[in-house]
Amino acid sequence: MSRSFMGSTAPRLLIAASGTGGHLFPALAVAEQLAPDFAIEWLGVPDRLEVDLVAGHYPLHKLNMGGFQSRSPVAQAKTLVLAARAVLQTRRLLQQGKFCGVFTTGGYIAAPSVLAARWLGLPAVFHESNAIPGKVTRWLGPWCTVMALGFKEAESYLPRTQTRTVGTPVRSDFNRLIAAGSERTAEGPVILVVGGSQGAVALNQLVRACAPAWLEAGARIIHQTGASDPDVAQAPVHPHYQQQPFYDNMPSLMRDADLVVSRSGAGTLTELALCGLPSVLIPFPFAADDHQTYNAQVFEAAGAALLFQQTDLTPEKLQRVVLDLLADPAKRQYMGKQALGLAVPDSAQQVAQLLREVISSAKVFQK
Repeated sequence: MSRSFMGSTAPRLLIAASGTGGHLFPALAVAEQLAPDFAIEWLGVPDRLEVDLVAGHYPLHKLNMGGFQSRSPVAQAKTLVLAARAVLQTRRLLQQGKFCGVFTTGGYIAAPSVLAARWLGLPAVFHESNAIPGKVTRWLGPWCTVMALGFKEAESYLPRTQTRTVGTPVRSDFNRLIAAGSERTAEGPVILVVGGSQGAVALNQLVRACAPAWLEAGARIIHQTGASDPDVAQAPVHPHYQQQPFYDNMPSLMRDADLVVSRSGAGTLTELALCGLPSVLIPFPFAADDHQTYNAQVFEAAGAALLFQQTDLTPEKLQRVVLDLLADPAKRQYMGKQALGLAVPDSAQQVAQLLREVISSAKVFQK
């Protein structure tokens, strides 16, 4: 049933994940769990994050693809032509490469990869990390062999789709560092601010307006600002305030944090749950389908977080909410326990096992 590939008898699997860390990191976590059972190759687009994160680890095939954000009829027509061409190119890749199936976590190339796989009769597994699937995801659902979900709440939006709730995978080193633990070195409560890769500017402005009062109360602030912050020079000058565009040691920072102020992307929430951290969630208001609000509502309903819409939040209100939480360790402990109850530590293993089951039952290993 299997075939030789680069000296290996492992079946060949195409992973289609592109664009943002929210798509790429879960896919990379699953790929790690599939080795050495599968020979992994990757489908992405030029000039996106996968060029840095994937190339060098897995063979990377690139397609010219874009989204439908533009309202221009000409631009949308061009995108449709590119999408149709991408389906044909992906079909050719799958057929010539004798792949056994496709796994995708979304991005521009999710649709071409799923449609091309089903055209050839190959299984296609899609992982949706958000509590509300996007329009393209909902449309693709019936075409997928199975849709793996990060939140059970997404099931209601996929009535004609076979689903399985598995949580959202995180890289194994994150779980290892959290499990290893360490002796805490910080003195006083630590507030970790995570703005995410998009939409961090407004959150940064709120936090900087609040920072003097938090620092005066004895807190330490660790602020991940994102790469596009025009106000970076206006940060408070204080020994207990530090900021960087991104932190490589996020597991260690989360392990030491007492409270997190954050956007509510699925990847960030997954990490907060695994660390059992209480949080104040401020969804990015321009996220597609307002999915960050739906994600945050799951944590709010569980008692794991406080949810505030950015348009309703003033610096004075955020300042007071955080100070009240810092003064109430029992409430923070309860919220952290509730967050931990939402964690799925073996999500990557569950998705990898699902792929093994689907591909094995499909019996489509190509010779």
